[in-house]
Amino acid sequence: MSSRSTKLGYRELVAIGIGGMVGGGIFAVLGLAVQLAHGGTPVAFAIAGVVALLTTYSYARLSVTFPSQGGTVTFLDKAFGPGAITGTLNVLLWLSYIIMLSLYAYAFGSYGAALLPASWETIGRHLLISLSVLGITVLNLGSTALIGRAEDWIVAIKIGILTLFVLVGAWGVESARIAPAEWSGPVQLFAGGFIIFVAYEGFELIANAADDVDDPQRTLPRAYYTAVVFVIVLYVAVAIVAVGNLSVDQIVNERDFALAAAAKPFLGEAGFTLIAVAAVLSTASAINATLYGAARLSYSIAVDGELPAVLEKKIWNQPILGLLITAGATLVIANLVNLSSISTMGSSGFLLIFAATNLANARLASKTGSRAWLSMVGMAACVLALIALIGQTAREAPGRLIILVGMIALAAAIELSFQLTDHRRARTSS
Repeated sequence: MSSRSTKLGYRELVAIGIGGMVGGGIFAVLGLAVQLAHGGTPVAFAIAGVVALLTTYSYARLSVTFPSQGGTVTFLDKAFGPGAITGTLNVLLWLSYIIMLSLYAYAFGSYGAALLPASWETIGRHLLISLSVLGITVLNLGSTALIGRAEDWIVAIKIGILTLFVLVGAWGVESARIAPAEWSGPVQLFAGGFIIFVAYEGFELIANAADDVDDPQRTLPRAYYTAVVFVIVLYVAVAIVAVGNLSVDQIVNERDFALAAAAKPFLGEAGFTLIAVAAVLSTASAINATLYGAARLSYSIAVDGELPAVLEKKIWNQPILGLLITAGATLVIANLVNLSSISTMGSSGFLLIFAATNLANARLASKTGSRAWLSMVGMAACVLALIALIGQTAREAPGRLIILVGMIALAAAIELSFQLTDHRRARTSS
């Protein structure tokens, strides 16, 4: 029985999906996409969106068949059962959310520092990164209600500001800047889309609300597809306006706060400030929502016997240790790792998770009433996207591959450390 007093409808689910995707990713990664794809950045966002849309099919079918607050964790457990592979994927999901938190915190610091005097930019960014994580952790230790009550308004504000950015900026777009002659080569074009795939992470949060949905058979698929298609259109439009109004070199030079810089040609300094403030609000709400979810994800994985039992313990009805570990890791990564490496790790992690979810739906096709071949196409798209991203990273910055491999190896090591703990495994399988 759900603890909520009312069921969620179509509009609420669409808001969850859009709010999850347009959390902070577009503010953080636009500059990275432009750096690789140049004038083809709108195409790069569209390519990444197609991969997300293919994966949406699997999430929609799995959510209808296995509604629960566990979302992705539940789907993987249903398809593959308890074991080393499932456990590693679940732990990787937790680590990927930590990477997302780091991306949001980095963006919060970058856009916030852009509003400070130039001499304060570097120290201001690190100070704001740390304050955002520590401050919101304190809120989560007490109550998330403060930001939670404002979440709907924050989502509305950032969508409104991005829409204003598109509508006003469209008049100044120079079509020559986005013409095929200005696109990067195919490899970089695809890599540009997949390094920013993290900007589409978030639609899967609809799955965590699936057991509280009114008429799930009809509502869930419609909500998934509406949210993802809306965000694809929004991102492509934002990319067209950004690249069409500002040169590639200018965007790359200011890539940490590229969206605010792109607003200057048609909105002036006021536009720069408006976008920067929207980014700060957006990333703050994204940090809050992701930190809250990641701490509870660590609790769920611990209950399944794939993380230490101490993470199951709650204080004041909160998974405190998971919250503190998540926040601590975020502080380290956001302050010490550059934006490109953070985005590469986050995109790679979620491409792996989404590939596994597509495979899960193909495996459970007889139960979910799915077309297995379509989910296999989704899995293949995720795998090819990951290969393209790894290949580009190997050519441009091979050292980053060590970080990526290290993240996956850490997930496997954590799981292997606990998979033979018989008394916890017995409970998981019972």
